[in-house]
Amino acid sequence: MSTETPRERILDAGALRALAHPLRVRLFDLLSQYGAQTASGLAALTGESTGATSYHLRALARHDLIREVEGRGTARERWWERPAGAVTLSDPELAKTPAGRAVQEVVASETLTLRQEQLMQFVRHGWDETAEWRDATLISTASARLTAEQMAELSARLQNVIDETVARYRDQTGDAVRVVSVRADVFPLPIQGAAS
Repeated sequence: MSTETPRERILDAGALRALAHPLRVRLFDLLSQYGAQTASGLAALTGESTGATSYHLRALARHDLIREVEGRGTARERWWERPAGAVTLSDPELAKTPAGRAVQEVVASETLTLRQEQLMQFVRHGWDETAEWRDATLISTASARLTAEQMAELSARLQNVIDETVARYRDQTGDAVRVVSVRADVFPLPIQGAAS
């Protein structure tokens, strides 16, 4: 069981620029979701060459986005992991400049594109899952009329549930255990006219 206290990190401009590449976002996401991997293992998962994954893993490591797993692997086969803890892809200070806003948009767009692809993969093939997994699935969309304060309260409550669940089961292993994606989207819709 890990004794590391997960940290929350707001990515600075250098880390965001390092992450602003489709393959790097994919590698970061795979390490986040599936845990420690080697460059060759990630190459097999992404369809890229081991040289390409190795190069991009080192670029991510230079900005402390990932790290080498101590005591695991060899000089030829290094294992990489993402440190535990939340990562925030947006920084209001960085968004004050056009370049800062652009790099945040690139990273967020790549990340959300990957997550949407995973969701659509499930929509297309979820029927192949056992009833146990299908019945445990929730894909829900709702609209509510809220103030900014009420939206902030809802967001905090949802994030607390997610954080508690992730912390409780972070190191769980076993035959019945699978990686599960948890998404929470709470955002204001564009104003389309006066409320009825």
